[in-house]
Amino acid sequence: MFLQLHTPLWLRISSQFQGSSKWCMIPFVAKFLAALYAFITAASTLVYFLRLQVKLKETIDAAAMFKPHVVVTVDSKGFSFRLLKLLRARYNQQHLENSPVHFHYVAPSFWAWKGGESRLGGLSEFVDHLFCILPNEERVCREHGVEATFVGHPLLEDSSVRTCKPQESKLEGLSKYSLPSDSTVISVLPGSRLQEVERMLPIFSKAMKLLQDPFPNLLTLIHVASNSQVDHYIGKSLHRWPVPAILVPSGSTQLKYDAFGVSQAALCTSGTVAVELQLARLPSLVAYRAHFLTELFIRYKAKIPCISLPNILLDSPIIPEALFRACNPSNLALILERLLLDEEMREKQIVAAEKLARLLHPLESGVSSKLVHYSDLDSHRYTPSNLAASTILSYAKR
Repeated sequence: MFLQLHTPLWLRISSQFQGSSKWCMIPFVAKFLAALYAFITAASTLVYFLRLQVKLKETIDAAAMFKPHVVVTVDSKGFSFRLLKLLRARYNQQHLENSPVHFHYVAPSFWAWKGGESRLGGLSEFVDHLFCILPNEERVCREHGVEATFVGHPLLEDSSVRTCKPQESKLEGLSKYSLPSDSTVISVLPGSRLQEVERMLPIFSKAMKLLQDPFPNLLTLIHVASNSQVDHYIGKSLHRWPVPAILVPSGSTQLKYDAFGVSQAALCTSGTVAVELQLARLPSLVAYRAHFLTELFIRYKAKIPCISLPNILLDSPIIPEALFRACNPSNLALILERLLLDEEMREKQIVAAEKLARLLHPLESGVSSKLVHYSDLDSHRYTPSNLAASTILSYAKR
């Protein structure tokens, strides 16, 4: 009876075989299920690829009919590079005049993977100019024959990011929540995609439970990404959250930075948010878990020892990282406790934030100096988008 109620279906099926052979089907069924999963994954990938091809054709047909002077693609290199390559081929094959100039915003992360730079060589065939968001990307791209401009990180678009100061008492946006003055406040950022939130939030929850004893007045601000599935999952999981929590909805940059301002530390899943937290001068811990095959791939292909962008740019493990098997509740709780109590550890992150902000700002980093139109943008009018627009307009004057 116990076997039938509490074992998986494939194990119950195999138990119907008599004698010592009753387990003989287990390896077979396991292999069958693995093969079935691989088939379903391959089928869904094929469907996605076919839909992508349809969208690509529609976009190329529309572009050829519209005859633009400039084509600008943003990130999503899987789609964008295919589009630019096929559009350039369409113009060449049909001998169309006035082929548009191709710009792509956000360079590929060639610096993260072994052999990444070697893949830049072919880009110049269909990308005329790359907009780089990180320092040193411009130099490497130019060395491999790709025209490039370092415009700065998109996070610098918002003035609240550029002017955020450490530990400001920004209670205006959070006043309705009546945060107790003696609370130990931690911002929790579990991710923006459902799969990673499903993996990370339970680990974060257990870590918070372990922090209850050393910090009895612990309060968490859980930042919810603009994803309806993530919103639903976090809302459904809130009743199991071990400490008082306030959900910080997406959509308001000011509210997000207000939440950072009243927090003493942050726990986040690895991603762009690590840069946001560093620019907000909020001491943080970066965590990451993935499927074990993904983790093996990263270990094999990555050529950098750190995973968070601030650590990579600063070339120093300023922000503690708990990656793969080290991303477990007890380790997270231990590092967070130290981060909350160790003033020297906190100060290192805050001081490093000043250097990071300069590195991400092309007018202050001194990384890029080849564009004469830099002089047209003073520090008050500068944004990455303004600089990118200025670069595009300079092509029109040639």
